[in-house]
Amino acid sequence: MNDVITRAQALVTDSEVITKAKLRKVTLAGDAGVMGLITLDNGFDHTKPNTFGPGSLVELNTAIDAALADDEITSIGVTGKPFILAAGADLTALRSAGSPDAIRTIAELGHFVFGKLDSAVGGKKSFGFINGLALGGGLEVALNCDYRTSIDSLPAAGLPEVMLGLVPGWGGAWLVPNLIGAAGAVKVALENPLNQGKVLKGTELFEAGLSDASFGGADFLEQSLVWAGKVLTGEIKVERPEVDRGQAWDDAVAWGRAVAAGKTGGKSVAATRLLDLVEAAKTNTKAEGFALEDQALVDMAQTPELDASLYSFDLVQKRAKRPAGAPDKALARKVTKVGIIGAGLMASQFALLFARRLKVPVVMTDLDQSRADKGVAYVHGEIDKLVAKGRISSDMGNRLKALVTAEVDYEKAFSDADFIIEAVFEEMGVKKTVFANAEKVAPAEAVFATNTSSLSITEMAADLEHPERVVGFHFFNPVAIMPLVEIITGEATSQEALATAFATSKGLGKTSILVKDSPSFIVNRLLGRFMGTVAQIVDEGTPVKDGDAAFAGLTPMPPFVLLGLVGPAIALHNNETLHRAFPDRMYVSPTLQRVVEAKLPGFYGADGNVAPEVEALLEKPANPVVKTVDETRTAVLEAMADEINRMLEEGVASAPEDIDLAMITGAGFQFWNGGITKLLDREGISEKVTGKKFHA
Repeated sequence: MNDVITRAQALVTDSEVITKAKLRKVTLAGDAGVMGLITLDNGFDHTKPNTFGPGSLVELNTAIDAALADDEITSIGVTGKPFILAAGADLTALRSAGSPDAIRTIAELGHFVFGKLDSAVGGKKSFGFINGLALGGGLEVALNCDYRTSIDSLPAAGLPEVMLGLVPGWGGAWLVPNLIGAAGAVKVALENPLNQGKVLKGTELFEAGLSDASFGGADFLEQSLVWAGKVLTGEIKVERPEVDRGQAWDDAVAWGRAVAAGKTGGKSVAATRLLDLVEAAKTNTKAEGFALEDQALVDMAQTPELDASLYSFDLVQKRAKRPAGAPDKALARKVTKVGIIGAGLMASQFALLFARRLKVPVVMTDLDQSRADKGVAYVHGEIDKLVAKGRISSDMGNRLKALVTAEVDYEKAFSDADFIIEAVFEEMGVKKTVFANAEKVAPAEAVFATNTSSLSITEMAADLEHPERVVGFHFFNPVAIMPLVEIITGEATSQEALATAFATSKGLGKTSILVKDSPSFIVNRLLGRFMGTVAQIVDEGTPVKDGDAAFAGLTPMPPFVLLGLVGPAIALHNNETLHRAFPDRMYVSPTLQRVVEAKLPGFYGADGNVAPEVEALLEKPANPVVKTVDETRTAVLEAMADEINRMLEEGVASAPEDIDLAMITGAGFQFWNGGITKLLDREGISEKVTGKKFHA
């Protein structure tokens, strides 16, 4: 198998960022001997995680071989630079590999190198010390070790490959089910990735059985080395539950296929292939399982889903870091204090985020002191929860709570604020009034940000003495989780205000997209066309459940389920706003109007069926038109292609890439579809509707 190293060396390019594997000897306590500790480090700070391309894997192979050949070394450990083990395969290298033979080389190389960490192969006990981020191959390198520890402040660990149109290809598809059972493997490698890329955090990796011990604090590695020494001397016996290889395994795979069908509509090749691998892992040897993973990776690399996934990956990793159209960052003003107009739930989420990420004073205002105090109490309560979970120290918790205060008097609140954001009722008159009142006391250079989801920034700023200070700063709910902030420029918005908005968003850890002032901007405009078209099809006679079933694998949840989460009143408001702007194509559903009038929370009841009270409110057309699931999906995708084309022609977004980045990060559209425009191109809908593809 050594020929795989020779083949791999031919794939190394100058563009690959090599992750070095630094070997050093560590004498363990007691009679545990000397460990060869390998630290993975690509030479960058935590903003550029370690990855495994061909060159990096060859480096790791050299370090492992040196440890195995050194008679003084009796065990091997693998860890990473601070806060990061590895983020997995170098997807750029995977894309550039090109040919099936090259892809097979990369697949076999990972198995060959990682496989040496198994003491049954290399002959020396091995330990994976998961000291931080461990995704895909980053987790698999540890899984190939005999034992694992993990840090209890773990930011993210998991096997996200299915979300990227791939399968865990360096042991994960065989090792995980054989370590924690098929049900656990389906959860980690299928359900989590399809649930908007959910990862394991904190002690969840340990609780899932994927690590054998969990330690916290700055001395994580030292504690792990002590633990490893006790394992080697027999003082600690690592016991793992026996894996059920009976009916429970088959049931887990069947459950996984149901999840895949519901989440992807059977359109994800990767999801199907992953479940095939888990099913086979019940009886396969490790060698057989790894060989199937090799073939699966070769096959997956030839699918359009992988191309779309890599496109999505580039969007969130590269374009998101350099937003198109953003002004020179040197124009941004420093934010030393944030003012929030409003103290409701959304405003309270803002306050928590600004305090945690910017570490500056945040003052909340509302109509009276009790409402403002209630907002602060919410923030303090959330901070206490973070302390209780060990996410932050008690000292940091006290510091953050001291930063967030309540004030009713605008002059006291805003006279020294640099960034003032409103989170009040979505009505133009209300927003204009609060900004007018704030302008009376705020510094002339303070930026006014509005969280409006649909209203005109230009109109909102029109009556102010300094309209150039107003910028759209549209978050998505829940604020702490959803990555996107749409930054909207009005006709008068200055470059300084815009630059400050982008810098602030970056400081908050958000993905920013520049949007032209237009009704509902990008995400809500597209969702409005999407939801309106589905609603019209249902109002014409197609059952609600059939309308929902048409979008498995496109949206994070079915449209009428999403409507219940967003809230019928908010959805109706967005549709009505869009209908006023574009009456020819934005549909307002009479059914939805009646649901809102009846103050119903959504379309479905607790049993998962359409609620009887909603059923009674549905349109009853004299001549119903019932569309099939496929007909519904096609009609809606055609409507979206038309709307995207219009938005690009109007300059609402600068390019299809920004449309896709917005829909992935703001609406949860799937990576493996390439957002939306790649899917429309792939299925021929772009050309059918617009006469051209969105991407050349």
